[in-house]
Amino acid sequence: MVLEPIFEHEFAEQSFGFRPGRGCKDALRRVDELLKSGFTYIVDADLKSYFDTIPHDRLMALVGQQVSDGRVLNLIEMFLKQNILEDMREWTPETGSPQGAVISPLLSNIYLNPLDHLMAQGGYEMVRYADDFVILCRSQEEATRALAALQKWTAAAGLTLHPTKTRIVDVQEEAFEFLGYRFVKDMRFPRAKSLMKLKATIRAKTKRNSGQCLQTIIATLTPTLRGWFEYYKHSHKTTFPKLDGWIRMRLRSILRKRQKKRGRGRGSDHQCWPNAYFAKLGLYSLRTAHAMACQSSSR
Repeated sequence: MVLEPIFEHEFAEQSFGFRPGRGCKDALRRVDELLKSGFTYIVDADLKSYFDTIPHDRLMALVGQQVSDGRVLNLIEMFLKQNILEDMREWTPETGSPQGAVISPLLSNIYLNPLDHLMAQGGYEMVRYADDFVILCRSQEEATRALAALQKWTAAAGLTLHPTKTRIVDVQEEAFEFLGYRFVKDMRFPRAKSLMKLKATIRAKTKRNSGQCLQTIIATLTPTLRGWFEYYKHSHKTTFPKLDGWIRMRLRSILRKRQKKRGRGRGSDHQCWPNAYFAKLGLYSLRTAHAMACQSSSR
């Protein structure tokens, strides 16, 4: 609470992670704007084990540029060097800032702030959320220069770019991922891992041998579906009907099981339990929610 206001006014415009009044959606919106403005070559960067590899001495030097109170500096250093117990073995970290700790996001932003300003001074459009960032360029040549500048800075800062995950992407030819979304040309989709995680959660709530009544099962799905949609509602419209159909298939499979039938819900089950049947029981429709969101944004 004390340190954040000191550093906040120094942070660059293209930094969106763990800052007051900013978030993932702002970063994604900025990427959309740049893509639509012709920035179609992407430096898709990945810092290898960033939080575990931040050099303590260099981080403390950056903090010390704005903070002179020795007690505060000592407290931060004690935090960084706090012993870690792992697999019944205790050890003292020489690099890194523990993930999940309340001050780690701020320290991570402090350490990458010089990179933000370097990219801005070079005329590069970088969008960063914590250690996840992309640099958007208008040409292959510009992207190559941006990547070279990034490689030079990370090497000097004691950080490592992942050799296979860091690449230049032509969005007209390839897709790239950022903050849970998969960008395909001018369209957005949930990335595969995000869909797999959602489906795993739904599977756990819709087991065929569930003893709960169907209305109760549907009620347990609503918070999951509503929360997932709130983040992924800007996905391409084809995303939602497929998921709705898959969810109804899971529910029809439960009903088949209760009628001593084998297999999953399909075919004639659509006549036995039409879509309207599940809507009447309160099933949250992603397709409907998306249509309503589109209507609201167009007003």
